[in-house]
Amino acid sequence: MNQRDSINILASIFEKTFKKKPLSVNNLPRSGSERSYFRLANGNVTAMGVHNLNVKENEAFFSFTDTFERIGIKAPKILAVSEDRKHYLVTDLGNESLADRIKRNRFTEYSEEERSPLCVLKKTIIQLKTMQLEGARKIDFSKCYPREAFDRQSVMWDLNYFKYNFLKLAGIPFDEQVLEDDFARLAEFLLEAPTGYFMYRDFQPGNIMVIDNEPWFIDYQGGRKGPLQYDIASLLYSPKTALNPTRREVLLEFYINLIKQEKSVNTESFSTYFYAFALIRILQALGAYGYRGIFEGKPNFQSSIPIALSNLNEIIDKKGIGIELPEIEKVSMACSQSALLKTYDIPSDKLTIRVSSFSYKKGIPADPSGNGGGFVFDCRGLPNPGRMEEFKQLTGKDKKVTDYLEQFPDVKQFQEKARNLIEISINNYLERGFNHLAVSFGCTGGQHRSVFQAEDMGEWLKKKFPVNVILVHTEEENWNT
Repeated sequence: MNQRDSINILASIFEKTFKKKPLSVNNLPRSGSERSYFRLANGNVTAMGVHNLNVKENEAFFSFTDTFERIGIKAPKILAVSEDRKHYLVTDLGNESLADRIKRNRFTEYSEEERSPLCVLKKTIIQLKTMQLEGARKIDFSKCYPREAFDRQSVMWDLNYFKYNFLKLAGIPFDEQVLEDDFARLAEFLLEAPTGYFMYRDFQPGNIMVIDNEPWFIDYQGGRKGPLQYDIASLLYSPKTALNPTRREVLLEFYINLIKQEKSVNTESFSTYFYAFALIRILQALGAYGYRGIFEGKPNFQSSIPIALSNLNEIIDKKGIGIELPEIEKVSMACSQSALLKTYDIPSDKLTIRVSSFSYKKGIPADPSGNGGGFVFDCRGLPNPGRMEEFKQLTGKDKKVTDYLEQFPDVKQFQEKARNLIEISINNYLERGFNHLAVSFGCTGGQHRSVFQAEDMGEWLKKKFPVNVILVHTEEENWNT
């Protein structure tokens, strides 16, 4: 079924529901799922239309939504469902998510003002407690898809998602057997945690809408029976929540105290499991960021990678889990040093210029900011040190190579003309408040000429302009191999 067919079905059930045809149907950007979303409207009457081929997943959503309404959780109302159960309308919750609220109003202070992200975040955590405890008593877990409970299979799916969609796509080396041993050890520990509560599964600010400063919840069709720690870890360690370690600890204590009002909790034991679930949640999220960001090239997912890796290192450095995971620690360190993954670390406070060297054998590097455009300079017309035996094991960062290249007038002319071209755009971008510019230098192997030009350009930019400069040599891991 193509998109036009889906729109026609959704328009038809809109007309049957509201007794008027939609005058506009707007396709909304797809996030991390295969579902398609549309906003249908006629005047002030609007609804969200959803097309999802997975009927079992839809049935889980319908069932959970009904239960949420009965226990007082704010969620979209199901307005209409097509006969094939693959199309449905829900109430339109607007455009502002908690992620949007946080992005616009960073946690500069602990403000309890009604509109502050912190206030909405605390309301979200209060609702989470109700979802988990009251939901466990009321939800029909037989409707869960694809698993009724967060079990060993669920754990291994998450961990292998990280292995195949992040580590392998990012080219991070690892010992597969030792990593599998870590996975088995982590899974065994996680499954010791008390379970039987409702687990939202993807509890993060992008799935929490804000209306009149109140949190409303969407995308919970993956819910299942599970432990308490998973969802609160998902929320507090989400890159979109933008918490520092201190605020994260304060909000964790806030959550634990809420749970203690209804059940006995050993804080030390709870925290130990919490950090283990934070670990698996970060690994699972990195799998999603790898697939959507590295493989599909979506900037929104790419930008989450550096924060997720920082959170991963925080968990590992904390040593709060109590079990040995040597290969996970090793790959975490390797991720921090990866030239590819460094390319996604884009500061947003001022103009960032990403200067790259690359090999034309591998192709021109993509711009991870999603901005597109920029400059690509072909250095293959310059003298090539790589043809000389004395330079083969060196790079464009070595003095012998730079001294060799700088003796040629063509190299100096190349540098000057590249600077003149780039300066025009930089001055314009600074005036207009733009955030990103990509400048790439390519040569045959990405080791000598392009590296020299990228290094020189980076130094010149730092001295001349008030900009962030990110220098990336895409072939660095392959030098001298």
